[in-house]
Amino acid sequence: VYGAARAFAALLENGQVVTWGDPERGGKSLVLRNVQQLQATLEAFAAVLADGSVVAWGNRDFGGDSSWVQDQLWNVQQVEATGGAFAAIRGDGSVVTWGNGFRGANSSEIQDQLRNV
Repeated sequence: VYGAARAFAALLENGQVVTWGDPERGGKSLVLRNVQQLQATLEAFAAVLADGSVVAWGNRDFGGDSSWVQDQLWNVQQVEATGGAFAAIRGDGSVVTWGNGFRGANSSEIQDQLRNV
């Protein structure tokens, strides 16, 4: 079970994720399948699916909206989180970040150094 400030998400043995709590902060009624990994910020969640894609939900200011980097979220091996941002490590060793820029999402200045992670 993973916790955000006002919601929970459970990663079941069969790869399903079930959420509950404040709907605006990641607890909306959501069932995902084929989940390999789950992470949480203070008000959002991100799940890595078996096909290497990522699904994020919750408060957009805390990483719950990955739409502006969704085209880069492929072949993801792992996701890590701060209080308000996510970092996805892809199979090629590159890193994709999203969420609140003041909480770690703005990696633009060092993106060229984020290779072979």
